[in-house]
Amino acid sequence: MTSPVVLVERPADGVAVIRINRPEARNALNMEVRSLIARHLTESGEDDAIRCVVLTGNDKSFAAGADIKEMAGAGSIEMIQRGAHKLWRVISSCPKPVIAAVNGFALGGGCELAMTCDIIIAGESARFGQPEVKIGILPGGGGTQRLTRAVGKFKAMKICLTGDLFSAKEAFDMGLVSELVPDAEVEKRALAMALQIAELSPLAVQQIKEVVLAGQDASLDAALRLETKAIQLQFASQDQKEGMAAFIEKRKPKFQGK
Repeated sequence: MTSPVVLVERPADGVAVIRINRPEARNALNMEVRSLIARHLTESGEDDAIRCVVLTGNDKSFAAGADIKEMAGAGSIEMIQRGAHKLWRVISSCPKPVIAAVNGFALGGGCELAMTCDIIIAGESARFGQPEVKIGILPGGGGTQRLTRAVGKFKAMKICLTGDLFSAKEAFDMGLVSELVPDAEVEKRALAMALQIAELSPLAVQQIKEVVLAGQDASLDAALRLETKAIQLQFASQDQKEGMAAFIEKRKPKFQGK
């Protein structure tokens, strides 16, 4: 039986690819899929050979939302006990950069999953949305919060209150998508960017992610203090010495993550 989430590790180039594989359900996010994504991201985050992760689906769907059939009859206590909110936190806390490669639908939980990532590469035909209001609930995987931080209150309110879908171009224009590419180029571009990041200092890359995420909800003064401490500490690393020596010597650096 094929796993609903497939992990492909490429330690030679420092990249891992996590692929949601439920085509019969448009990659709907049931608890098994969420758990597997969380597990694979945790393992990738702890593996020194992996420096960047690509999270993707197929050409029809990144993830078309939560598995409604799985949750339709659930009560409040059962929803608490399922612990889906804990899995979202595990996914979003991966210390390595995570690139979402989005084709087709990224709706509801799928849109929220993409927003837990650090970079979103979308195909021109991709469709985004938070349509939960149309089935009597609110976006509960970060949609009301991450979306507001990404696109602002007024865009987020329109998206969440109407449940209307929006195009990849609209997502790009409002700042939700990092790059917009032809549909056939999505995964190729995501892998190319992952390889580019994997060649850089893993210490610097991880610190950039940590400081950006920690600082976005802090005051500017507090966030700048985090940034200052982070760069000061990096001068204790071999990567800093190697990177600057390579720049002076006009050669390509070889970063070891030390």
